[in-house]
Amino acid sequence: MSGRDTILVTGATGNTGRPLVRLLREHGARVRAASRSATPVEGGDHVRFDWADPSTHADVLRDVRRIYLVAPVGVADPEPLVRPFLTAARGEGVERVVLLSSSAVREGDPLLGQIHRLVRTMFPEWTVLRPSWFMRNIVGDHPVAHGIRTEGRIITATGDGRVGFVDAADIAAVAARALLDDAPHNTEHLITGPEALSYREVAALVSELTGRAVEHVDLSTEDMAARFTALGYPAEFAAALAALDEGIRNGGEDRTTDTVERVTGRPPRSLRDFLSDHVEALAPTPSAV
Repeated sequence: MSGRDTILVTGATGNTGRPLVRLLREHGARVRAASRSATPVEGGDHVRFDWADPSTHADVLRDVRRIYLVAPVGVADPEPLVRPFLTAARGEGVERVVLLSSSAVREGDPLLGQIHRLVRTMFPEWTVLRPSWFMRNIVGDHPVAHGIRTEGRIITATGDGRVGFVDAADIAAVAARALLDDAPHNTEHLITGPEALSYREVAALVSELTGRAVEHVDLSTEDMAARFTALGYPAEFAAALAALDEGIRNGGEDRTTDTVERVTGRPPRSLRDFLSDHVEALAPTPSAV
């Protein structure tokens, strides 16, 4: 890869984008960190990028040869926004795109599955990352984390279904290799942590680490959709989220892969280790005490 070539990281202030920018720069890559946020990412070239504002697109693509692509979030149909950008990128000489997708989404499925197909068919060098559920959902700004902090409960419609929770830093490490390796990966990477756990087991782990009783409450898919709606999610999106829980209940995420170790040369981080480093984020909010 030429030193004059730039790697564009979209979603650069996000869960995977921020550690990815750091990793790429540690490897000496020339990185352009792009996001809607005005807050610069540590070290160097940071530009404003907004999917809904085409006037921001030309500058981010200048001298770019490889892209880490995080599709627009919260958009009913992202394909009309992403396709023109990818067309422009191809016209500017972009050769390689690494897309962040999801383990629950296959090529051709609605939303990210359509972007998956675009990336594979439009670019000679491509990788689609399909990570399982983020460990950060348990400690960050997510209904699972809010339930732990405010109610001492993890509320899902997953039953005893298991999930191969993965650290965003491990996803970023796989992305870095997909962007930096001389040979394109030209495949999809299903990315998990080292073990699959049910939310009941997650609740027990949180209880152990915090000394505070946390329980798992299992709802029906319909009641879970209603809960998401009550939390302010649009009804259609709430139903889609509840359906993901149902997929977990039916075993759709009960798996582990060797992707992190095979691609990066090191094992993935365990949920225990991750939560041990974020115990303060599991503490009850003042109103819950």
